[in-house]
Amino acid sequence: MKVTVSVCGRFHAFNLAQQLQKRKHLHKLISTYPPFAITNYGIEQKFIHSIWHLELLSRGWYRLPAWLRGDRNLQLWFSEQFDRSVTNSLSPGFDLFVGWSGFNFWSLHRAKELGAKTVIERGSSHMHYQTKILQEEYEKWGLRFTGTHPGIYDREIKSYEDADCIAIPSLFVKRTFLEQGIPESKLIHVPYGTSLAEFYPIPKEDKIFRVIHCGALSLRKGVQYLLQAFHELNLPDAELWLVGSITPEIEPFVTKYQSDRIILKGTHPQNQLRWLYSQCSLFCLASLEEGLAMVQPQAMACGLPVIHTTNTGGEDIVRDGIDGFCVPIRNIEVLKEKILFLYENQERRDEMSKNALKQAHNSLSWNDYGEKIVNAYLQMFN
Repeated sequence: MKVTVSVCGRFHAFNLAQQLQKRKHLHKLISTYPPFAITNYGIEQKFIHSIWHLELLSRGWYRLPAWLRGDRNLQLWFSEQFDRSVTNSLSPGFDLFVGWSGFNFWSLHRAKELGAKTVIERGSSHMHYQTKILQEEYEKWGLRFTGTHPGIYDREIKSYEDADCIAIPSLFVKRTFLEQGIPESKLIHVPYGTSLAEFYPIPKEDKIFRVIHCGALSLRKGVQYLLQAFHELNLPDAELWLVGSITPEIEPFVTKYQSDRIILKGTHPQNQLRWLYSQCSLFCLASLEEGLAMVQPQAMACGLPVIHTTNTGGEDIVRDGIDGFCVPIRNIEVLKEKILFLYENQERRDEMSKNALKQAHNSLSWNDYGEKIVNAYLQMFN
């Protein structure tokens, strides 16, 4: 089996390509990243096809003020340009095409013409569900929701139908696809992994009880609920660290709950995250919608118990009551209850910390992911 992987950007595609290369199944990795950035992930130059100029143009466009980006037609243009470039680069010699949803439409059909099986990678919930829940959340706070460009939306939905299989990372995502009538037999359900060489515990430098959130500070990530829960708990000798870029929509909540114990840490390169995780007592992700947020296995590999919502993909990797807790979305009282429990019960917290670390080493490496995903691909040919 020879696999061509096509991704606009990076996502977890480079980790997938690493695993395919290791098992001698990689045919080509097509990405908008420049070759030098891809080889940093251990991918051999001979497998790389880079459409780097699109990455350059896209990053420049996204840095423009929102009013200059207008009606987002360029968003669709970037997607179509990438797709056409991939389509033109495909030639015989591979058995399986793995493309990212929304960015591989014509290329998926070209792969079929060349006799390959096709897989669409969808890292979030079904597009219909994702749009609905985010629209609800923005309306709840009196904000305007700007969804995915209609052209990309349509390509995404059509690709679900056209692909032989859809690769998804969690039971949560699986449920949203089943609800939309996608047959279970079409779904490849394999949770993502993490780098155990990059994420590991280092000594905590003080005794302060800290909750950490890592990821964009946005409505989608549920930061508004985490801020309120931590503020209402008002725990002595406790801090909340928010690691990530802040979106304008969340600024009013940060102002409302402003405190010297709620600390905006900003963005950090991935190689600094293990220190941030290790200075904290638990990881909390209150998201409204995620496929499987990879900060969760990262935190577990650093020995943190994880509190997550039903909509983060956490239930696939966090054993409830063993490595952390699963809570309903938007439920501030249950969120407070679980944070308070871990604040008041250090022995249980320490036990969960050890369990999370063990779970990460037992089943959450990229090698574990690679073994499962390659086996799933091979099943497509049986």
